[in-house]
Amino acid sequence: MTGTAGATTVTGMGRERRPLVVVLCLIVLGGVLTGAVLTASHDDAAPGTGSHATESHAGADAPVREYADPRAGAPAPPAPVPGPDASTGTVTLDCGRNEEQHYNQDNLVVSPGLSGGAHHTHAYVGNLSTDARSTDESLAAAPTSCRGGDRSTYYWPVLRRTDRPATRPYEQAAGHGNAGEVLTPATVALEFRGSPVGKVVPMPRFLRAITGDAVAYTARDDSQVRARWGCSGSPDRSTTSYPRCREGERVTRTLVFPSCWNGLETANPDRTHLVFATANGVCPRGTFAVPELRLSLAYDVPRGVPLALDSFPEQRHSPRTDHAMFVNVMTDQQMSALVACLNEGRQCRAV
Repeated sequence: MTGTAGATTVTGMGRERRPLVVVLCLIVLGGVLTGAVLTASHDDAAPGTGSHATESHAGADAPVREYADPRAGAPAPPAPVPGPDASTGTVTLDCGRNEEQHYNQDNLVVSPGLSGGAHHTHAYVGNLSTDARSTDESLAAAPTSCRGGDRSTYYWPVLRRTDRPATRPYEQAAGHGNAGEVLTPATVALEFRGSPVGKVVPMPRFLRAITGDAVAYTARDDSQVRARWGCSGSPDRSTTSYPRCREGERVTRTLVFPSCWNGLETANPDRTHLVFATANGVCPRGTFAVPELRLSLAYDVPRGVPLALDSFPEQRHSPRTDHAMFVNVMTDQQMSALVACLNEGRQCRAV
C-alpha cells in the first residue's frame, strides 16, 4: 500500500518570539496526527477489510498481499457456442488430494535434472515418483494415485496460511521466504474437455505442459497470467488476487492448460509446442486441438486468514504467479478412450 506524506510550509513568521507553550503544543499535535496517519495506513492494508487491499511488507521475502472480493468483479465471459462438429464431452479423473504427501522443490517440466530448481514447494497428484530426475521410462513404470491407472503427473505450488508456523519437514524444505503451514486442498478436480469448434486429436505420450506465469509479479504485463481465484459461493466470478470469501465458503484456484498442439514436439522451453486457442475456440494455424485440461483446487480456509502462494523470492508470493504443470503419461489405449469420450459428447469418469 503506498502512502503520500503531506508537507506543511509555514511562511511570514517574522522575527517576533513565540511563547514556549505554543511551540510545545504544535510538537505534541504533530506527533498525534502522524500517529493517526500511520495507524490508518496500517488498518487499511489489513486483509479482510475493504473491497480491495494491496500491502507490500518490508523485506524481500515478505508477501505482497493482494486481496479482492470476486463478487465485485465482472462475470467470466461466456464460453464459445459449440459448433455442429464440437467435441462436447468431459472426462473427470480421481487422483486424490495428495494424501501421500508427495512434495518437492523440483520442476520436471521447466528445469529437468535440476534438484531444488523451483525454489518453492510443489504438490503432486497422479504419478508418485515425479521429481527433477524423472525420465519417460521411470514415469511409465511408477505407481499412481489416480483411479484407472493414469500415470500422468499433475502439480502446482502449495498454498500456505502464514498465521501458523511450518512444523512438518516438507513445509520447512523450501526456504527462500516460503514459510507457514501448507494447506491440503479439500478437493482436487481434474477434468479434460473437448473443443467447441471440432474434434480433438490424442495428446502424444510424455507431452509436457505448463499454464500460468511463475514470474508474473516482475513481468512487463499479465499476458501469461492464467490462474483464477474465487469463492465456492460465486462460481461464475473470479479474480487474479487472493479472494476474500464469506464465512463457510471455500477458496478456489482454477488453472486451464493450453490445448492446441503443433504436432511436432512434446516439449519446448519457449512453450510454443502447446498454445492456447483464440477466444472463439479456434486453434492458431499450424496447430491441432487436443484435450483441454482444467485443474481446480478448493480449500477450507477461515475468513480473514492470511494466505501466501509459494514462489520465487522476488515474486513475493503474488497470487498472479500461480501456475501448474502436467506430463501426459497415459497409455495410447487410455488416451484413445479419453478422446472418444470427448468427441462423442459423453460425460465420463476415470479412464
